[in-house]
Amino acid sequence: MQRKPWVVGVSGASGTPYAAAVIRALFDAGEAVDLVVSRAARLTVLDETGVSFRDAHWKDDLAAWLGRPLDGADVTHWPAGDLAAGPSSGSYPVKGMLVVPASTAACAGIAIGLSKDLLQRAAEVNLKERRPVVVVPRETPVTRSHLEHLIALHDAGAVILPASPGFYAAGAAATAAQLVDFVAGKILDAAGVSHSLFTRWSGELGHSR
Repeated sequence: MQRKPWVVGVSGASGTPYAAAVIRALFDAGEAVDLVVSRAARLTVLDETGVSFRDAHWKDDLAAWLGRPLDGADVTHWPAGDLAAGPSSGSYPVKGMLVVPASTAACAGIAIGLSKDLLQRAAEVNLKERRPVVVVPRETPVTRSHLEHLIALHDAGAVILPASPGFYAAGAAATAAQLVDFVAGKILDAAGVSHSLFTRWSGELGHSR
């Protein structure tokens, strides 16, 4: 069978736990992953987790970031500066792309076709090929230019999925991990990937408590 991964692009916005949760869930679902971590995202990963993400040691660093070994995981890492990488071409077979978290700079670059790095180029390629693209902005508040770029991405076919957690399961007592998993689950819902990251609304008040 031809390998068809999901491209996961991690940009420099705060919220790298969302990316880690999505990657773990993709592995759990038996999906292949092509990973692109921007230069700015490496600083954010280091700040939020204490883990350095280095091209030469990406397998060890990814395992440390995810908090689990990569045994059996189908994952390929592409350096953000490699514009000749597989995901930079529409002829490279992928299922689609998840940009999580998506900084306002990444959203702007993708929206105007800047292709400043592999993350932006891969997202542009998936949009032009009409593949699923989920963009997860986290920054708040937003300016008019931010909104205009998000509208442009929506009009180009992307799903705009702000990192807005729900409280179905535990309300105000929800843990940070539950809130992260809720957003990650919504991302996977938008991509059509099965998961069990959160308790779904059943139509009955208090059903999940």
